[in-house]
Amino acid sequence: MTKNERSFYSRRMNAAVRPTKGEETRAQILAAAVEQASETGFESLTIGTLAERTGLSKSGLFAHFGSKLELQLAALDEAARQYTEAVFMPALKAPRGLKRLRALFENWVGWPGAVRLPGGCPIDAASREYAHHPGPMRDAVLDRQKSLDRELGRAVQLAIDTGELAPDTDPRQIAFELIAIVLGCFRSELLFGAEEARLRARAAFERLLADHAASAAVSHHR
Repeated sequence: MTKNERSFYSRRMNAAVRPTKGEETRAQILAAAVEQASETGFESLTIGTLAERTGLSKSGLFAHFGSKLELQLAALDEAARQYTEAVFMPALKAPRGLKRLRALFENWVGWPGAVRLPGGCPIDAASREYAHHPGPMRDAVLDRQKSLDRELGRAVQLAIDTGELAPDTDPRQIAFELIAIVLGCFRSELLFGAEEARLRARAAFERLLADHAASAAVSHHR
């Protein structure tokens, strides 16, 4: 696993060291903040609302986050960290190529439920929430979306390099369509239910791979 493969979506991964009490408290606050952002959006995050949600004092929260914007940016970073740990890092254990792409897809469509985010993917929600609101939060969301596109393109290129996808495959186009399939799955869960939405998304994903296979004899889920 290369350094570039580990570098995804979140700017950093926490080292496996024993956290201090202050770090544990901050982690608990951010976990609650991500849950709230998933339910009601990042603009709902304030020192006051989070103090009520966590049972901590406002002064205690101010010790960790000096402003609403600092809290929102930290919550976005925490959401990205959760995504990285639940989706990308496990997929990197799979062999490069289609097996890794399939692992990414499966981890991704199941991520909000796996980490118990009641309102769905908070990063997806943030991209819609700040689409027409220039500022630091919009810039941060766009930065993560660009990183996602870049890293998915790299994963597709590895499948081309292994000979599983055709050499004339456009990695960025596949990344674009993969994102569209996953977001379509999230949007369709309310209409179809999670199980049917994922079945339909999986069928679309497998068709996408088959359309760009290096040969017609690509087996599904080897």
